[in-house]
Amino acid sequence: MDWKLDPGIYFKHGTKVKLTVSHHDINEWQTLRPAVDQVTLWWLGQAGFALRYGRRAFLIDPYLSDSLAKKYRGQIFPHERMMPVPVAPEALQEIDWVFCTHRHTDHMDPTTLTSLLRSSGCRVVVPCAVLGHILENIGPAADRTTCVNAGQSVMLDENIGLHPIPAAHESLTVNTKGEHYFLGYMLQLGDIRIYHSGDCVPYDDLETILRGLKPDIALLPVNGRDTYRRSHNVPGNFHFEEALVLCQNTGIAYLIPHHYGMFEFNSVDPNDLQRKIDAAFLPVNVVLPQLNRAYCFSKS
Repeated sequence: MDWKLDPGIYFKHGTKVKLTVSHHDINEWQTLRPAVDQVTLWWLGQAGFALRYGRRAFLIDPYLSDSLAKKYRGQIFPHERMMPVPVAPEALQEIDWVFCTHRHTDHMDPTTLTSLLRSSGCRVVVPCAVLGHILENIGPAADRTTCVNAGQSVMLDENIGLHPIPAAHESLTVNTKGEHYFLGYMLQLGDIRIYHSGDCVPYDDLETILRGLKPDIALLPVNGRDTYRRSHNVPGNFHFEEALVLCQNTGIAYLIPHHYGMFEFNSVDPNDLQRKIDAAFLPVNVVLPQLNRAYCFSKS
């Protein structure tokens, strides 16, 4: 594979995890064959990511439709996409697992999931607290849906582990069974550990949990939060500075910010993020993802 270092990324901190970047977009993902110990990652927009590890492929929170624009047309927040759908769901035919962190449609989109279930043999993993909701929306593929809760550790395959973590979408929320409505997931892929927080803000015990799990890479939403959005039932996420502090305090080598550039009312300007990255010596390696890049991580 012809990997080369993107000139926009440089290493300011020593780490055992190395990153190379290829100008292959997600539509070429099936043609790439990373080494057996590498993890390749693509950003799908918003909180969505595709990952390849060995012969396995995963999606996290894919929103590959325009269903929210139809749902909210004419309302105060119209949910019009500001970026194109990077790949048609039916083109992703070798997906093994799809992980959804919570029931909001830009993370658990029935239109996307239905297409993926038709075109691949994937299984869908969701929080147990929202299992009933998704089963109502994906019909006959319900037998391919699995639920998890925070605190579990699940081996999906040899050298592939899943560790659900509580997520606070401004607050930790559980049902009467103690099942969390919002989760983050840490995927252990061989020697590389990737943490996707789901929609989340800092909360007590999060740093303690992450120090124990020791992720190498954090995928964190940085669209922030404010009273105006909260007053319209749009809970928020980390501010960029909070995401940096979390990574610094827990020894995470790479931060990949996301949850911006999709909806005008619930975003941050990536140019502002880049200026913050360029302005100071930051405590971690920060990579602003692009849709037309493949990010390959390996342990040195």
